[in-house]
Amino acid sequence: MTPRSATNLLQTLAERTRENLRIAETFLALPSSALHRRPRPESWNALECLAHLNKYSAYYLPEMRQRMATTKHRGNTATFTSSWLGNKFAAGMKPGERMRKISAPGNANPAKHAELVTETTLADFLRSQEETLELLALAAHVDLTKTTTGTSLTNLLRLRLGDTLRVVVYHNWRHVEQALRAVKAT
Repeated sequence: MTPRSATNLLQTLAERTRENLRIAETFLALPSSALHRRPRPESWNALECLAHLNKYSAYYLPEMRQRMATTKHRGNTATFTSSWLGNKFAAGMKPGERMRKISAPGNANPAKHAELVTETTLADFLRSQEETLELLALAAHVDLTKTTTGTSLTNLLRLRLGDTLRVVVYHNWRHVEQALRAVKAT
């Protein structure tokens, strides 16, 4: 893959995270009925979208923090080079015209696990976005290419930290947009 500016990548991901946070903060002013509204019977409501993201944040945020704290690859590197697999995962999460539907694993599917949605779902999501911003700032001090993280899929699969950050932020973006569509549904 082609190297890209590590600084620009982290700035772009931070901007996207701030926008995710801004959108989610608008949900605080909405009545509970709007947050529980399903656009279609088979679709997730806004809180289910955020609960799904909280499930992944519970794995990825501590994983990234721990890997950054223990990496041997310290120092601000000028570039980040995505792996083929990491780029594929990140591109698959990023919203856009050619975005394809991906089924959530059963344990992360709030439609199958109602206990994922709690009274603190929105507050938990807002905190996770603040933590993501903190991690993006910390990531500026490690090598995004050489530092790797585990994945929630399997212990055998590792991604470069820069790819993991992209996957997490794009996944959040994808479902924040879905949550926004759900609250705007009539």
